[in-house]
Amino acid sequence: MANGGDKTKRHPIRIVARRTGLSRDVLRAWELRYGVVAPERTTGGQRLYSDADIERLRLIQEALEAGRRIGQLAELSSDELRRLVDEDRSAGAPGGSAVRAQSGNGKVTQAFLTESLAAVREMDAPRLEAILSRAAVAVGASQLIDHVITPLMIEIGALWSEDELTPGHERLATAVVRRTLDSIRVAVQHADGPSLVVATPAGQHHEIGALLAAAAAAASGWRVVYLGAELPAPSIATAVDMTGARAVALSIIFPTDDPDLPDELRSLRRQLSDEVLLIVGGRGVAGYRSVIEEIGALWLPDAPGLRAALDLVSATNGSDRHR
Repeated sequence: MANGGDKTKRHPIRIVARRTGLSRDVLRAWELRYGVVAPERTTGGQRLYSDADIERLRLIQEALEAGRRIGQLAELSSDELRRLVDEDRSAGAPGGSAVRAQSGNGKVTQAFLTESLAAVREMDAPRLEAILSRAAVAVGASQLIDHVITPLMIEIGALWSEDELTPGHERLATAVVRRTLDSIRVAVQHADGPSLVVATPAGQHHEIGALLAAAAAAASGWRVVYLGAELPAPSIATAVDMTGARAVALSIIFPTDDPDLPDELRSLRRQLSDEVLLIVGGRGVAGYRSVIEEIGALWLPDAPGLRAALDLVSATNGSDRHR
């Protein structure tokens, strides 16, 4: 992979995302689909990257912004990438300025995240809604989903578990976030895009992961059929048949040990055609890993936005929509 630079794998993915301006979902998609870098895994499953990996990712991002394609870039060594980027810079390609702008967006989204959490702490719903609306205009739907709303809800959950926030704080935030995500999904819905059914399976009451997936899919060019929470397998399968969906995205958050859920997932897989990709994600997905692997579903344990999944769905269906 990278030639030169410190190759010691020591940076977690959150640091890599911050330094490159790439979302965690994009990083995972590039790794899975193109093998652009090869992070090590700790015994707990955490990805660790080197300085050389980060440099390589920055080079690829700049080359992409100059108009090149990821499939071409993934095959190049880091030295070859460096020469290519230097050529593009000399020719006046826009990549460098775009990467700097993206890095700047990281500071902007962090500011919006900080403001949002403060509004939640004060239980100020109108203020939170206004902050998220401003963020959507300032950084766009994808950045809002990946770098403001998703980390906000994760942080709220962590603070709730530590008794620093109450269930009331969480419900207030969820209500505002739901309105924001619904607004995004409706505004950017693509009537002629490929169809994706999004839901939570029977027994899964928490809907925020599915809402994030639906909004992210719509922002990425998909026609989303959003079914909401706690849908039994036959209802989901019927929706797929009626809409011609190419994929189903399920969110699993809690409970993480439902004894009925494995059979529910098996039933859904049996009712879907082989051409329909089943994606399962969310913070509670690790508890069902064995059945997810058994039924051949795409397992995404920690990608709330599911942008990587959408990229992989396109790849599975022979599409190049997002390039």
